[in-house]
Amino acid sequence: MTDARLRRGRGSLAVSFFVQGVTFALLVTRIPAIQERYGISDALLPVFLAAVPILAGVSSVVTERVVARVGPAVVLRWAQPFVLLSLLAVGVGSELWQAAVALGLFGLAVGALDASMNMLGVSLQRAYGRSIMLGFHASYSLGGIVGASLAWVGAHWHLSLFVSYLPVVAVLLPVVLVGSRWYAAGGDRPVLEAGEGKGSGVAFALLLPLCLVMTFAYIGDSTVSNWSAKYLQDVLGSSEELATVPYNAYMVTTLLGRAVGDFGVRRLGAVVVVRAGAVLAAVGFAVVAVSPGAWAGIAGFTVLGLGLSVIVPQTFAAAGRLFPGDSDAAVARLNVFNYVGFLVGSPLVGALGDAWSYRGAMLVPMVLVLVTVVYATSFGSRAARYGGGHERPRTVDVG
Repeated sequence: MTDARLRRGRGSLAVSFFVQGVTFALLVTRIPAIQERYGISDALLPVFLAAVPILAGVSSVVTERVVARVGPAVVLRWAQPFVLLSLLAVGVGSELWQAAVALGLFGLAVGALDASMNMLGVSLQRAYGRSIMLGFHASYSLGGIVGASLAWVGAHWHLSLFVSYLPVVAVLLPVVLVGSRWYAAGGDRPVLEAGEGKGSGVAFALLLPLCLVMTFAYIGDSTVSNWSAKYLQDVLGSSEELATVPYNAYMVTTLLGRAVGDFGVRRLGAVVVVRAGAVLAAVGFAVVAVSPGAWAGIAGFTVLGLGLSVIVPQTFAAAGRLFPGDSDAAVARLNVFNYVGFLVGSPLVGALGDAWSYRGAMLVPMVLVLVTVVYATSFGSRAARYGGGHERPRTVDVG
């Protein structure tokens, strides 16, 4: 593969991550508006929020089989436009069943999109021989900032969901269609150690620690994505306009954390960085839980972004290196636990919030993300092969 093709592939994939960040932020930051538009009750809302990751997880499993035949670039080329059109569909309807169909299609498309994007990222990182995965996820964070800002505009001007979504989809859809021409996967596999081999299979026992880390991180992330706006509005008494701010602030510090995370891993090691991120995220949840007002809550969600930012991308990268001969399969299976985290986190916080209090509910993801400290050794242990031979000297693989 030529250097020019690698650069084009890296650039087009970064655009894909960016677009997905915009799209997802536009959905999750307008959950109160979606709930109001379709008349979704507080009791029923967790069911709708849970359906999306369930369908996405099923789609991720199917994607593992599909990419074995056509490759992740083909899957991504078709999945991303479908995600954008599904977002637009969310803003079109008015009946409850229409919301269910639109969100269901969104979930199916997102599962294929997330899996194929990260497969290509791991593959390109291997071809580059140095860490670039962090940059892809930073693009996602930047997209999240743009999407949350656009959502704020929509809420500020009291725009309907359809009016908010249509211009964004009209701009981004041709961008991803054109950019998909340059998707590329790394050509060469890394040098394998004795006993390893291409297609040797993914041993779940070895992948399990990373699966747990992914689950706990996404329980935390889903709490911010699905409940930050509602928490600020219903618990801390903010306006709908101000309720769009926490996710935006969260994405800003996520971007900052990913911008410096590579440097931190190279200097301190992945274990230290992951543990520090987990502790910082727990502090953020604690601040949210005891916040006396909206701005203190926003500060807590801001700290959360900085803490969680380094965990998920590195987990994907570590899975690719743990199974260098089956990285696509490892990433697809690990990606399922992305949705397990969302599946557990969204209804768990909602159920605890209704039965107990939303402040108390914030303590649950706080405790779970602290458990990540125990499993952080998977990012530097011999069994995880973190820092394996395919990297150039003095380069550490982070995501």
